[in-house]
Amino acid sequence: MKLGITAKLFIAILASCAVVLLVNGVAARISFQRGFLGYLNEQGVERMQEVMPHIQAAYRQHGSWQFLHGDMEAWFHLMRPDPDPGRALTGPPVSDQTGAVPRFGLLDTQYQQVVGNPTVGRESILRPVVVEGRTVGWLAMVPFQKAIAAGDVRFYEAQMQMWWLIGVFSVLFAAALAYLLARTLLLRLHGLTGATHRLASGNYGSRVPENSRDELGALARDFNQLAQTLEHTERARRNFMADISHELRTPLAVMRAEVEAIQDGIRPLSQAALEPIAQQIGQLGKLVNDLHDLSLTDVGALTYRRASLDLALLLQALLGSMQARFAAAGLQLNWTLDNAPIRVDGDERRLQQLFANLLENAVRYTDAGGEVRVTCERTAGQIKVRFDDSPPGVDPDKLPRLFERFYRTEGSRNRNSGGSGLGLAICRNIAEAHDGQIEAAASPLGGVRIVVTLPEAL
Repeated sequence: MKLGITAKLFIAILASCAVVLLVNGVAARISFQRGFLGYLNEQGVERMQEVMPHIQAAYRQHGSWQFLHGDMEAWFHLMRPDPDPGRALTGPPVSDQTGAVPRFGLLDTQYQQVVGNPTVGRESILRPVVVEGRTVGWLAMVPFQKAIAAGDVRFYEAQMQMWWLIGVFSVLFAAALAYLLARTLLLRLHGLTGATHRLASGNYGSRVPENSRDELGALARDFNQLAQTLEHTERARRNFMADISHELRTPLAVMRAEVEAIQDGIRPLSQAALEPIAQQIGQLGKLVNDLHDLSLTDVGALTYRRASLDLALLLQALLGSMQARFAAAGLQLNWTLDNAPIRVDGDERRLQQLFANLLENAVRYTDAGGEVRVTCERTAGQIKVRFDDSPPGVDPDKLPRLFERFYRTEGSRNRNSGGSGLGLAICRNIAEAHDGQIEAAASPLGGVRIVVTLPEAL
């Protein structure tokens, strides 16, 4: 039979309480026997030492033990403590109050009883009676444990019965507490289990309440964060598939219309008729290439040959080659670079792809007559390359989403810009592959500022 977590937790708590009670009871009994009863025996031994001079003096006076045989009055006379004026204020010694003297007895050298408690013997607590260097007898005391075991021990038995009764009620209380605790924890675990099953079945909107600050509460928060991440990933996957189908459908629809027009004789087969088809084929090719690059950067399979290079020189060459492209679009391209070498550890081809994508993006989304400004500076061991453009700008709440694949700030899905919507996503992956990051913010020129941060080479 397989035990559930409730039964296991219940048994664990109950067994722990039972073991604690058992150990406590055994320890209390040992402590009582060896502690309190041992203390009483020690008091009796001290009293034996006090009366020993009386017994030795009596033996010297009579020369034997014959005067004590059966004479309990003479025996108790010897047991009396010496006169002490201070004892009138403190009362009798502890040994007398606990009945030590009635447990005393006198044995001869052969351990035969002379007088006193009839139960004394070799197993009793013994002290030799030495007179003139010779042992003439033994002063014996019955241990307190044997004394109470031999007599009426109703009080001790009542205490033991009460202890067992308290132990039984304590175990029952521990069982009830263990059941409630196990049930409470199990209810919370059932909630997590049910939410996990729903999440596994594809219900990514499943959440669990975060109503505690303990480990289960932390687990619930982690679960909710996982569910939120999966929900976002699933939504992004669906959007990605919808965007892919849209991006492929549009050029295919244009090419189909152009081909059908040629087939139907509406348009003659000429260079002018083939030009739109060639443009759409080029667009499809760029989309496929961008998808390929994006997939490689996502899984980290894109080849990087990193080496120390001068980033200022790379930007200078790239900006110079793009100046005619900006001029044709009616834009001013300005840049400010440090004259000293700016060393970074990176792949020259991939960094060119990163910065070329950003410049191409600025050309597409900056109104004619505007300006694009590029700056590069060192900051605390990092290289920051800023790309600022003039209007139009982007709403602040949409800036963090610019690096999502296929995301465009305009609501329509027109293709006037000619972009695939994957360039900035590829830029982000390339920057992160170089241990850097890329961010978007509002530009002082009125458009968008893209900041690429890369670690400076040591």
